[in-house]
Amino acid sequence: MPELATFGETMLRLSPPGDQPVETAGTFAVHAAGAESNVAVAAQRLGVESTWLSKLPDSPPGRRVLAALRQHGVDPAVVLTEEGRQGTYYLESADPPRGRTVTYDREGAAVRTATAAELPTDLIERADAFHTTGITPALSDTLATTTTDLLELAREADTTTAFDLNYRSKLWSPEAARETVTDLLDRVDLFVVADRDAETVLGLAGSPVETAERLDADYDFETVVVTRGDEGAVAVHDGQTHEQPAIPASDAHPVGTGDAFVGGFLASRLQGGTVPDALAYGTATAALKRTVPGDMAVVTPEAVERALADESGRIER
Repeated sequence: MPELATFGETMLRLSPPGDQPVETAGTFAVHAAGAESNVAVAAQRLGVESTWLSKLPDSPPGRRVLAALRQHGVDPAVVLTEEGRQGTYYLESADPPRGRTVTYDREGAAVRTATAAELPTDLIERADAFHTTGITPALSDTLATTTTDLLELAREADTTTAFDLNYRSKLWSPEAARETVTDLLDRVDLFVVADRDAETVLGLAGSPVETAERLDADYDFETVVVTRGDEGAVAVHDGQTHEQPAIPASDAHPVGTGDAFVGGFLASRLQGGTVPDALAYGTATAALKRTVPGDMAVVTPEAVERALADESGRIER
């Protein structure tokens, strides 16, 4: 039985070597990449039995995604279909002024037609926690309904619900995101939001502490976490505010850092850690992810503990 179930789209990421532009590259590195599957991988590698629910094309690219998750111990629970395609995206990396550029190629992806009725939702009902993100309802009207249905099902089963706003401006406007996300929040126990997304989507322009406390006052969350990039994260739980500084890390591979944080945070909480423990664990997992190519946090509990020990003078336990 999984302790953590997640739901969402996973794409294949194609990255040219070095700083080559996509349009002139002759080879690409291929990685499976999806916010919710990234969280499942991080949690699984940190000792939490995890599964990922989705819908994939029954094709070699679709099976490539399945193989990537299984490599890290995650048990995918997906609907395979002859309709739709495997979504991809291209990540081009270079020094300024070019910087990093993401180009999506995900129209017609099989996951966009996924409904709660066709998914193995018993896994969500039996899990300790269910996680999804704001990326998923942005992909299609069907997935907006499915996200609502799965969060509602989880709440009815007493499964803790976790939701990361994870705003993507290439998918929808701040106004559309605000309308959809705020309708979901009464079904959410753990809400995670980047400070910048809280301002862009929810209109909360105060400090991260003020934002977390405002969200805690406005919604019936069990826990709210506001991430603040290089400055760490803030959480409010049971009326108490907890702050966690970031752990200095390379900026070589930043994609997936937020998902690594959520995976580490959930892993700690599901294994009995306090909210301050989980903030520290998530922060260390995120720091380690920045050293790993691809979107997934290929980490171990031992590596996370070493990262925490190296920063023991800066972490309040």
